[in-house]
Amino acid sequence: MRAPIGHFDHATAAPDCLDELIRPVAEAVRGWQGTVPAEQIVYVDTDPEWADTATFVEHYGRELLEQSANCVVVAGKRGGETTLAACVVLSTTRADVNGLVRRQLGARKASFASMDTATGESGMEYGGITPVGLPADWPVLVDSAVVDLPYVLVGSGRRRGKLLVPGKAFAELPGAVVLEGLGVA
Repeated sequence: MRAPIGHFDHATAAPDCLDELIRPVAEAVRGWQGTVPAEQIVYVDTDPEWADTATFVEHYGRELLEQSANCVVVAGKRGGETTLAACVVLSTTRADVNGLVRRQLGARKASFASMDTATGESGMEYGGITPVGLPADWPVLVDSAVVDLPYVLVGSGRRRGKLLVPGKAFAELPGAVVLEGLGVA
């Protein structure tokens, strides 16, 4: 199979390589119910040594810089309660954590979750967290610019490998809320 974006040696429809995916991501793909068929989610094998964005696009295609998204875990706090959420923004932007995210979560304070919290609660590796397969009770805040792209490169749940996901599929993830202006320059 040829990857819909980028220049990858190995690309496979995600449902055909569930053994390559970590448990929460494999379960999400197996139980996929969106209008975008699960077969359109593509897993590409990548070298974890090249995971840094600048190095990654050098090896797999410069056009990926404009077609990549980051998924970051944030913690919103109010009155002793903490809400974990994911933010999905284009890799050329950053999540508006102290503005839009904080307000959306109804929190007094919002910040990036610690590495231990992000990995422990998501079941994914740091640097590879993906919105596909996150806990169902987490809000998944998605920048509208991500949804507008035909395909988006995101983590696969671990540092090795990435997922290529049709942009509109992000709006159909459990807990997804599409927000204009979530990603800021």
